[in-house]
Amino acid sequence: MRSFFWFRALLFTFILASFGCSQTPKQAVSTGGVKLVPTLLNDLPGWDNDTIQDALIPFRRSCKKILKTSSSKPMGGKLYSGLVKNWHLACQALPVLNANGGEVRRYLNKEFKAYKIIDNENPTGLFTGYFEPILKGSRTKTKNFVIPIYPRPKDLVLVSLGDWRQSLKGERIAGKLSGPRLKPYFSRNKIRKGALNKTTKPILWLESDIDAFFLHIQGSGRIDLLDGPTVRLGYAGHNGHNYFPIGRYLKDIGAIKDKDMSLQNIKYWLRQNPTKKDFVMDKNPSYIFFREVNGAGPIGAQGVALTPGRSLAVDRRFIPLGTFVWLKAKYLDENGQNLQRLMVAQDTGGAIKGMIRGDVFWGSGATALKLAGPMKAQGELFLIIPKSIEVKGAL
Repeated sequence: MRSFFWFRALLFTFILASFGCSQTPKQAVSTGGVKLVPTLLNDLPGWDNDTIQDALIPFRRSCKKILKTSSSKPMGGKLYSGLVKNWHLACQALPVLNANGGEVRRYLNKEFKAYKIIDNENPTGLFTGYFEPILKGSRTKTKNFVIPIYPRPKDLVLVSLGDWRQSLKGERIAGKLSGPRLKPYFSRNKIRKGALNKTTKPILWLESDIDAFFLHIQGSGRIDLLDGPTVRLGYAGHNGHNYFPIGRYLKDIGAIKDKDMSLQNIKYWLRQNPTKKDFVMDKNPSYIFFREVNGAGPIGAQGVALTPGRSLAVDRRFIPLGTFVWLKAKYLDENGQNLQRLMVAQDTGGAIKGMIRGDVFWGSGATALKLAGPMKAQGELFLIIPKSIEVKGAL
């Protein structure tokens, strides 16, 4: 999963004009550079071609979380998505498990309305992909398995800023206590050089520091243990340092051209430059800690198993986890068709910042890597919320 939380001061706030009708409005809601353009569900790009019933798999998982949440709480997000009680009603009205596409479309048309998101006159944003790697590992350190995968250190303090200020909901910082003060935690460079050696026992060991680096980027993985069964690792915390994409650095120095930028090519460059790889990987000071998890898939930031091709990592400052979105991206999906489908916001990511920004979870292993690695597509995003919600200002 990509449950990376990074502290950043909010650069702006905005308020969406409110109106009282629970039906799809005739005019766009626009203020502060943000525009929500009402769109009939039947007019969503690819509406008739999507195997839309597949999106109910992740939504049912999200509903289990939503139905356990107090109905009076706000769903959160700057793009107002109502109170939890609005989503309780939508979850309770879910079609039967084996519902076909027609039944699901009727349910959505009855319960939901859609808005196209436009940010500062820009209707598109960047959409990338991620996956769950499958790696070899060992419970014990050996001659070949020397790269530690750490659990969350006991002295790591994570602070949810939303507990103090609603406008900072979804923002977190991390550090370690030094007397009464919270100070920055060890960077990737310091951890690589042994800062945790005496205090934190690794969960397991990997062969490759490059594989470990990208395990951090993906946020989850399956490890085939030489001395045990396969285990699944999920996100347990981070060191609080901002994520920096090393691909940007490699592009800036002319190592990889922008048109050739992909996860696969970054890995290849690192392996071909063993004397430079540590310096380059340390450009990204953020470091992820893991835990062993059980479940049907990697666990996202909402706390539910992710669904290949249907779970989307978003910036939760704007889009609440557990809500429907519709994605139209200039990218070919697993069937070689244009990527236009109903998805559920279930995860977050260190690089996923902005209103029209997302990361598509493509699944596990080599096939998922082929879809996720090269994905760097422009796309449009539609917010889909229950009709019972009156679009209001930012929370």
